[in-house]
Amino acid sequence: METLRERKKRRTREALVRAALELFTTQGYERTTVDEIAEAVDVSQRTFFRYFAGKEDAAFAVQEMTEAHFVAAVRARPPHEPPMEALRQAVLEGWDDIRETVESVVPVELYLRMYRMIESTPALLAAHLRRSAATEQTIAGLLAEREGVDVDADPRPRLAVAVFAGVIRVTERQWSTGDDFSLAAIRGLTAAYLDQVGPALTGNWRAA
Repeated sequence: METLRERKKRRTREALVRAALELFTTQGYERTTVDEIAEAVDVSQRTFFRYFAGKEDAAFAVQEMTEAHFVAAVRARPPHEPPMEALRQAVLEGWDDIRETVESVVPVELYLRMYRMIESTPALLAAHLRRSAATEQTIAGLLAEREGVDVDADPRPRLAVAVFAGVIRVTERQWSTGDDFSLAAIRGLTAAYLDQVGPALTGNWRAA
């Protein structure tokens, strides 16, 4: 059971995340300072750094939660599922469950605004790609374990993850530049683009 001290620390961290995301999405990531985030929660800069190494960590705090949820979902998929189907089901179920995952910390609408902002902020996009590469390594290892292969000797786990990650990047880019920024829209694009992987890779694009 969570102690009073642990609850207080969790609530302070969550308040800092909410304040950071609100400031980032209203006035810009680069223009927001750590002092402003701390002041919004009525804590000191020193307190902020007890929870986060810097602005970047605060910016990606909720996304780290969703990525951890995805990794857990992949790990929990039935062993009989082919690797790409396991990834597909895990990510779609992740979008279905995201309200429960995210709203314990911030409103989903704020999370989606921040998600969209990452695409248009070079420093955040670079950090997002770097962090995603680390998650992809983890997922490749999970697939290798599921399938009973050596991730370093068999290229298939990394190839599967590379294809999957490419689809997610296309989805993120298309969603962030579209007109519908809803949760349903990004979930729908994810499903549609994953369904096109097979035909795109093996089909005849010029067929009538």
